[in-house]
Amino acid sequence: MNDDRRWRLILGDAAEPACGSLANGLDRGMDKALSELYDGKERKGGLGSSQPQVARWLGDIRRYFPTSVVQLLQKDAIERKNLKSILLEPETLATIEVDVHLVATLLSLAQLIPEKTKTTARMVVRKLVEQIERRLREKLKTAVSGALDRANRTRRPRFQDIDWPRTIRLNLKNWQPDLNALVVSSVIGQARKNRSLKDIMLCVDQSGSMMTSVVYASIFAATLASIRAVSTQLVLFDTAVVDLTPMLADPVDVLFGTQLGGGTDIARALAYCQTQIRRPADTTFVLISDLYEGGNQNAMRGHASELVRAGVNLMVLLALNDDGAPAYDHANARFFASLGCPTFACTPDQFPDLIGVALARGDVHQWAARAGIAAGRAP
Repeated sequence: MNDDRRWRLILGDAAEPACGSLANGLDRGMDKALSELYDGKERKGGLGSSQPQVARWLGDIRRYFPTSVVQLLQKDAIERKNLKSILLEPETLATIEVDVHLVATLLSLAQLIPEKTKTTARMVVRKLVEQIERRLREKLKTAVSGALDRANRTRRPRFQDIDWPRTIRLNLKNWQPDLNALVVSSVIGQARKNRSLKDIMLCVDQSGSMMTSVVYASIFAATLASIRAVSTQLVLFDTAVVDLTPMLADPVDVLFGTQLGGGTDIARALAYCQTQIRRPADTTFVLISDLYEGGNQNAMRGHASELVRAGVNLMVLLALNDDGAPAYDHANARFFASLGCPTFACTPDQFPDLIGVALARGDVHQWAARAGIAAGRAP
């Protein structure tokens, strides 16, 4: 695309004297779709409130632009043209390109979804869940398994728990050719499978500013819950606290159990989570919040201090998304960092490695520095 054509499409009709007119039908179609969204003038042919017009526009942008651009245009349309009601129309919803922002907006409207749209809405949410799981599920499982591998070994196992392949490899150096025998000086075993080795608790702020983080955290929690070697709990909060752990078998049920957009009472959430922790030294606690406390800040800090003193491996993610640098309460972030808690934002692609390091009780600050996370120690 030459520069004149690019600037003409970016700036609209006003740039035509300087950049020239659009020469072909494809360019004019792209320009029309962009104008209907970004032109400040009122137009009868614009998006308006007509469902057929919006459906036609959605089809146009899918025809003219790649998926990543379509997702951005949809997001802007919902925000600029107040098209949230369109998400409640099954015919339109079925044609929308799915991304995390769209699903977060849809979930924030969950209480308003009419009966005729609920099935389509669940299909849209499940499509996103499957996309994220395809991308990150195996990476998360591998990271957790690797972290637990050392903890899952014991040198004094019961006979039925001996890990024979590892034990033989370890003792090959003791092979006695004259005796045609292997002298076993060390035995490696597997811990019994009916007991989780580590506990993971995700405590997630579901206020409006954390919408996309809630989506990612919920999907990760459901994946972690499928790993038998760890016990996973998911707690969401705004000014109230809801424990969604019983729903983790289906991430779509978890997501529709959220109540996106409300106030924030971190102190109440931490107080509840304290009552659920049974093995502090074996618990990795991930607080996902921008730390804008609407409740009792002193109580929040007190609960956080108690968790750390009890031996809980506490860390704070100021965001769990790809949206860039988040807004957050700097004073509270500094307080958590002063407790030794890693405090930074994290992308979904970084999260599996982060959990692996945390479960192994590795140096999360060092990992963050290697991962290029600037706020690895304190904001």
